[in-house]
Amino acid sequence: MAEISLSPVARGETDIFIEPSMANRHGLIAGATGTGKTVTLRVLVEQFSSMGIPIFLPDIKGDLSGLCTPGGGNKKIEERAALLNIAGFSYQGYPVRYWDLYGRDGHPVRTTISEMGPMLLSRILDLNETQSGILSMLFRYADDHHLLLIDIADLISLITFALENTAEIKGKYGNMTPSSLGAIQRSILTLEEQGADLFFGEPSLVLGDIMEVKDGKGTINLLSAGALMKYPKIYSTFLLWLLSELYEDLPEVGDMVKPKFLLFFDEAHLLFSDTPKALEEKIIQIVRLIRSKGVGVYFITQNPADIPDDVLGQLGNRIQHALRATTPKEMKAVKTAAKSFRQNPKIDTEKVITELGIGEALVSVLDTGGVPTPVDRAFVYPPHSTLAPLTPEELQTQIKNSTVYGKYEEQINRRSAAEILAEHEKEKETILPPVTTQRTSKPTPVRKTRTRTTRRQKDVGDVIGTIAVRTVTNVGTQIGKEIVRGMLGSWLKGK
Repeated sequence: MAEISLSPVARGETDIFIEPSMANRHGLIAGATGTGKTVTLRVLVEQFSSMGIPIFLPDIKGDLSGLCTPGGGNKKIEERAALLNIAGFSYQGYPVRYWDLYGRDGHPVRTTISEMGPMLLSRILDLNETQSGILSMLFRYADDHHLLLIDIADLISLITFALENTAEIKGKYGNMTPSSLGAIQRSILTLEEQGADLFFGEPSLVLGDIMEVKDGKGTINLLSAGALMKYPKIYSTFLLWLLSELYEDLPEVGDMVKPKFLLFFDEAHLLFSDTPKALEEKIIQIVRLIRSKGVGVYFITQNPADIPDDVLGQLGNRIQHALRATTPKEMKAVKTAAKSFRQNPKIDTEKVITELGIGEALVSVLDTGGVPTPVDRAFVYPPHSTLAPLTPEELQTQIKNSTVYGKYEEQINRRSAAEILAEHEKEKETILPPVTTQRTSKPTPVRKTRTRTTRRQKDVGDVIGTIAVRTVTNVGTQIGKEIVRGMLGSWLKGK
């Protein structure tokens, strides 16, 4: 096995390293705005890439795209290198692959409605408990009939189908009121206006395309999230979906020399904002157990208090930048953050947290035995890549030079739910009795067929319905998953 490239991430009394075998024990980067979290994030990502670990990282502020380009000419970086007396400090770039849910600043990222599953979808749609239950019934109906939901058009059509066939469905699956179905449909249309019609579809993201190692360096998968932050529930739910897909698809590997993959959650407070208790419990379970799949999860947030205690307790590698303490609530947060470290008798942790300068942090990592080191006040090492973001032209060049360019750019619209039910509606039309022209004392009522259109077919005005037929492969892979396909693996069954 090739030797793992290992460099310090910070220097306190001595250089501080993140032990590769402990990198999947999760981590935290915290601190107030302007204290250096983004540069610290960059340093960690560069270090992990150098170890040969692929990474998925949201770019919230749009200033990480330069990770592919060697740095140089930055006075602050040079001052930090001189302060730490780094021998032979050099600049370099890293392999970066760019992604974008909207397909503008990266390769499009998609998944299907079925892969997302009803629980995560309910979270995006902000459904109440009753509406979430109905959505699960609809997924069960599709599953029992060997049907697949691919995109927003399929889901809207499924609800329309349910509205017109409520009596048939509720006998086996439970009551579905028109008002609740209508509320779900309105939420879906709102989601579609936010760009979800671009996210749900095919081809779906292949995990292998974000887990590549190039010339010994792990690929840094950068998700453009600036525009996405206008819709924080889509952002956070997408990352939850990715976490669940990794958990379900990757095999158990136990302890490893280094992780297979690292996932970063920037603005981590959004992950747990307005999260139903049942979903939060599943997130906690996944975070606890996914390290056995060789995956580490790193949270970036302003305050550690933004993260539930059950998750915070699992974060072994911690870098805490300065916190402000001017209100009683902020003072309490400082005390909580200080107590979360293994104490060092040489440092008054609670006091130091408020005194740290930019690029300074309190650092505690796991040693080779998995034990947290005593907290140390340290200067974060400077990054090797440029801090300047790529120009739009440079970004497009990087995207087009990617080995996956052309694989995801064009959305596939294969025969799915909408088309299947459209055919079903037309079949019903063909068996209607002919309209008689003979005059009778009581006119014979003629059934009028209703037509429905969706965004996907509005140009041709086709009537569409819902519920897609799986291919043979889809049937094989979906058996036993029941209601929820991409949501937290098998944890929603029997847990």
